[in-house]
Amino acid sequence: RFVFHAFLSSGINAEYGASIQYTALTEDSLSVDSPILHSMSKFGFFYVSDVPDYSALKELELLKHFFSLPLPVKMELAVNKHNTRSKNVYRGYGPLVEDSGTQYKELFNIGPHEDPTPAFSPTDTPLNKLRAVSREQNVWPHTGDNEFDQEFRRVFQEGLRMRQRIARGVIRSIGRSLGAENLINRFTESEFSTLGLRKYPVRTRKLVRMNSEYDGVTLSEMEHEDSTVTILATFNYTGLQALYQDKYYEVPPSGSNSFIVNIGTLIEDISDQRIKAVRHRVKQVEFERHSIPCFFNPSFDADISRSISGRLTEAGKKYRTFGEWMREYLPAVEPALLKKEILSSEEIIEDNENSSDEADNIISR
Repeated sequence: RFVFHAFLSSGINAEYGASIQYTALTEDSLSVDSPILHSMSKFGFFYVSDVPDYSALKELELLKHFFSLPLPVKMELAVNKHNTRSKNVYRGYGPLVEDSGTQYKELFNIGPHEDPTPAFSPTDTPLNKLRAVSREQNVWPHTGDNEFDQEFRRVFQEGLRMRQRIARGVIRSIGRSLGAENLINRFTESEFSTLGLRKYPVRTRKLVRMNSEYDGVTLSEMEHEDSTVTILATFNYTGLQALYQDKYYEVPPSGSNSFIVNIGTLIEDISDQRIKAVRHRVKQVEFERHSIPCFFNPSFDADISRSISGRLTEAGKKYRTFGEWMREYLPAVEPALLKKEILSSEEIIEDNENSSDEADNIISR
């Protein structure tokens, strides 16, 4: 078990969060169910440790090398909002944008799909266009350094698959604990699942809009709750904070062979609030910070309108499927990457017209 030292030092009673071995989780040992349920209902997160053949150091080395590439090289991989030659909306590179409020990061999104993105026509509905986005074909760097290019692709393709195995183990465990073993059936396809490489530079200036409305702390990642299941590597970096008993506390880093696991609003809702979606953020620190979250999501057409008990969920009051819900949620948590209404019929035209304005806000590095 891991002691949450930040909680201890703040005067809160000693609490422990579960540290679950990778093999026990992925091989469905029943011994993991009770500690996972306790941690997820108490804190909203736990740790997975002892991951075989995983090197956080290798991932961090490749991540840093990628973000150190010249901006024009990275912009070739940028999503459509920042590179109108790109057909990708979500998978690819997102440059650092100066005026993005409490978010201040560079990112590169990787999905599980290597086949060509499904085609859609201009007359298709926004939902059908979003379905194609959920299956976007990955883009990969071509730097002229073949060794780096191949290693980058190999390591992060396997990194996503390994994190998906963890996430499926988490969902199966939650399902067993809550008497809803069919919960995993909502994740059969998980098309929107994404591995996100993140770089948080030190801010060169600080403005009021960069501060938390909750307590005034300057942020580099907004206060938010995730959607479903997140597998997070923070390496040895501090800065991640979670809301606990109405106050934000430091979350201990994942280290060299572990991950932090948390669930989001949809799973909390579907579980009848028996497990907790933790609200979290990244405070601005005085050093460059990196992390890799992996977002494991239900199938695009998964029914999210009913909880495990059959109750109408909060999401179900507006949406039936995960894809419908994602169309509103995703732009809200990635404002620097996506427009507020993604895949409206006018979006690509608007992006083309405004591309020069967007470029003015991208920081050359």
